[in-house]
Amino acid sequence: MGPNFLAYQLYQLYQLSPVEDLELAKTLVRAGSLYEHDLSKAKKFSDQGYGSVRRVFVVCEEDKAMYLEHQRWMISNNPPQAVMEIAGADHMPMFSKTKQLCHTLLEIANMYA
Repeated sequence: MGPNFLAYQLYQLYQLSPVEDLELAKTLVRAGSLYEHDLSKAKKFSDQGYGSVRRVFVVCEEDKAMYLEHQRWMISNNPPQAVMEIAGADHMPMFSKTKQLCHTLLEIANMYA
């Protein structure tokens, strides 16, 4: 994956975010895997591995890195205690839907207060 491909991919992921955040993201890129066959071989998390941490999955409906189908697959294979959704959020809701993310995080905090 060369720089042109990477630039295109990041642009697609940050399609709803300010351009400054896209430029920052380019400096933070690291290797990873989004392929289900790779993830299926990974060690599964256990209740002991999570300890007492409650998990909430926040679905970003416009995420082009992890399409809704993949997000649902992740949820079904390792169910969290709750699932929240942010309509219209891209891969980085802290940039594309700041107020909605803040509201969602406050909801989560209040659920477990």
